[in-house]
Amino acid sequence: MRTLIKLEILRTLRNRRYVFFSVLYPAILYFVFISAYGSHPVAGGLSAKSYFMVSMATFGSVGAVLTGSAQRIALERKAGWTRQLRLTALPGWAYTAAKIAACAATTLPAILGVFALGAVEGVRLGAGQWLGLVLALWAGSFVFAALGVALGYAAEPNAVQPIVLVVYMLFSALGGTWFPATGTLKTIARFDPVYMYNQLGNFVHPGQGFDTGAAAGLVGFLVVFVAAAAFLYRRDTQQA
Repeated sequence: MRTLIKLEILRTLRNRRYVFFSVLYPAILYFVFISAYGSHPVAGGLSAKSYFMVSMATFGSVGAVLTGSAQRIALERKAGWTRQLRLTALPGWAYTAAKIAACAATTLPAILGVFALGAVEGVRLGAGQWLGLVLALWAGSFVFAALGVALGYAAEPNAVQPIVLVVYMLFSALGGTWFPATGTLKTIARFDPVYMYNQLGNFVHPGQGFDTGAAAGLVGFLVVFVAAAAFLYRRDTQQA
């Protein structure tokens, strides 16, 4: 299992598309948003540099696990790789867990890259806050890693990419990634896992604490997505 995780991580980090869309693209968008807002405050009086540092880090993190895992799994199923793995001593739960763990590990460059830009642009946090923010967002990425694995087993290779794109963009639009969710949109966003993910970073803002409700909601989504991935894996095994 450890070997599979290592191979998955190395394969992802060597992928140029991953580097661009998960690391460079969120960084570019970060500069675009902070330039557009300038010194104007965003939601609740927060600075644009602070708000979009968190939202672009989650945007890159979600993109890293969804676009990477779902399409790769669908292609591996088509090529017969997963069928070959079932003939080894590796149990099904270990394969699924390895996929989720490997995907989540690849979110760190996306998170750290945007945080480095935020620090350069003047976002000032204590060492404990930086560490807590990295750990909170990294832990939250497991939710979307599990979703990516589930989508990889749910769709065929020729359909998985548009499905992932729709899910990715819809969750991001409703989740306050590109603009603060207010009014009716905020009411809807409370049921969006990306919105909950963005709320994990609120504790670094003045007068805000750690959002335990968002954390609990993400745990619930993690259970659902892991269960879905396990069910779809078993279904795929029976159909093979």
